Amino acid sequence: MAVADIAVSDETIAARAYRKVFWRLMPFLMLCYVASYMDRVNIGFAKLQMQQELGFSDTVFGLGSGIFFLGYFLFEVPSNILMHKVGARVWIARIMITWGLLSGAFIWVKSVPAFYGLRFVLGLAEAGFYPGVILYLTYWFPARWRGRAIATLMSAIPVSSILGNPLSGWVMDAMNHLGGVAGWKWMFLVEAAPAVLIGIAVLFYLDNTIAAAKWLAPDEKRVLEAAIAEDRKSQVSGVHGVAQAFADPRVWFMCLIYFCFVLGQYGMNFWMPTLLKTAGVKGATMIGLVSAIPYIVTLILMNVLGHSADRRRERRWHLAIPALIGAVGFVIAPNAPNVGIAIAALSLAAAGAITCAPLFWSLPTAFLAGTGAAAGIAVINSVGNLAGFVAPYAIGYAKDATGSAAIGLYAIAGGLVIGAICALATPAKLVNR
Repeated sequence: MAVADIAVSDETIAARAYRKVFWRLMPFLMLCYVASYMDRVNIGFAKLQMQQELGFSDTVFGLGSGIFFLGYFLFEVPSNILMHKVGARVWIARIMITWGLLSGAFIWVKSVPAFYGLRFVLGLAEAGFYPGVILYLTYWFPARWRGRAIATLMSAIPVSSILGNPLSGWVMDAMNHLGGVAGWKWMFLVEAAPAVLIGIAVLFYLDNTIAAAKWLAPDEKRVLEAAIAEDRKSQVSGVHGVAQAFADPRVWFMCLIYFCFVLGQYGMNFWMPTLLKTAGVKGATMIGLVSAIPYIVTLILMNVLGHSADRRRERRWHLAIPALIGAVGFVIAPNAPNVGIAIAALSLAAAGAITCAPLFWSLPTAFLAGTGAAAGIAVINSVGNLAGFVAPYAIGYAKDATGSAAIGLYAIAGGLVIGAICALATPAKLVNR
């Protein structure tokens, strides 16, 4: 067979193989992430009842929401390195089952120390899930496919809110005082169960490597493994070891960019129910339904820009533009004169800030490889996610101090602008692949 014929044949096999990989892995990983994200941010809905019942201030609630990320920060790098060594199947299952059980344990929270302690331990338990899944995708998809795969995975953020917010609101209203149990407690129990059940399913469904995938034909495995090998060879000044990952200034620059974007993501997710209540939306069920609107907008923008970035092989402007859109939304939101404008502003804020996350990960995965990828991705994600501590706490503190969340939201808008500038400052040859 001629060389040209072999190339054409391999392209045909690769197209078939990537379709199989995509449909085998991405819907299931999305389901895992939906369960993860729902358990992580449903505290924002619990606040609507929990705060009054337990007498927590906005500052206490903001700190408790954010302290999750301190535990997350401490254990994320070790968690990702362990996953690289023991395999994704066992480690992702362990993470999901543990955090599901801990999330359900919130029904016993009665004091501020218990609230802080359980949020911290929940962060320890979940550490490594998201960067672990990003690392797992690098085992299957080369750079030219990765933006689309990560955008699909990150669609779980708006999907979890589109589904989870109405569910949270409905459970809190419909089951409030059922069996003498408060609605917010029922919400934690109902939404913890999927994480445990899906975690068990991970043990039977995921394969650690391409070679272990019985659902792929031998020629499909050959082409996929060759593409991954070629991709790693072509990485620009690739970071391959743990020490290199910590020493490389590009990794820390990526930490800064991601921190700025995560400020917007978690400032929005934890405080949207309260912002809608302040704007005049009544009842947990209605707040849940209305809060789905910004995430529907987010889902559309996220996938449009993810496909566009892959097609054009351009990353920086695809990051900067949504970040600036998000900043505009955060500036408008606290000054909205009515519910309609509040929803529009929150839609801009959510779509802009959350869309940055999947697009961002095409940057560091362009130069991280092997154990360095495990460590580097975890370093970036853990440092960046410290913004998940800063954003809820800053907004809560500002709200207690001034009676308005405006100052905190303006600070988040400024962070998104800084992130956009830093994204544009990243050398194009490093990331536009």
